Amino acid sequence: MPEVLGWREWVSLPELGIGRIKAKVDTGARTSALHAFDVRLDETSGTKLVRFSIHPKQRDLDEVIECQAPLLDEREVRDSGGHSELRYVIETGIAIGDTVHSAEVTLTNRDTMGFRMLIGRTAMKGHYLVDPGKSYLMRKRMKKKVKNKQ
Repeated sequence: MPEVLGWREWVSLPELGIGRIKAKVDTGARTSALHAFDVRLDETSGTKLVRFSIHPKQRDLDEVIECQAPLLDEREVRDSGGHSELRYVIETGIAIGDTVHSAEVTLTNRDTMGFRMLIGRTAMKGHYLVDPGKSYLMRKRMKKKVKNKQ
């Protein structure tokens, strides 16, 4: 049985060294997206790596996490306003609650957006259902488990 997510959740991206980031669960988006700046392609090692930086917290420019991941693809992505952008695509593990699974994530500057990450429907398929009237269900579930163990 798939777990139920709220319309926003705290997630982590352990392979990228991101311990906690607020994500919007967006069934209208096909692909997941992660806030990134200073994005550059590095081909010096013989494999294509994408190196990028992120500010994991909205409105906090002091905390910067440097990340890198193998380049999976480059895709033209259309945003909700109909604008098209060529984005780098990586594959990384996304941890939501007790579950970690791999998902494709596009890199884009989300400075003006309310969330540093979007979880798209292809990342959720087969893993989660969404209750659009709830928020942070996985965090609440984790607190309950800890409380019940004491």
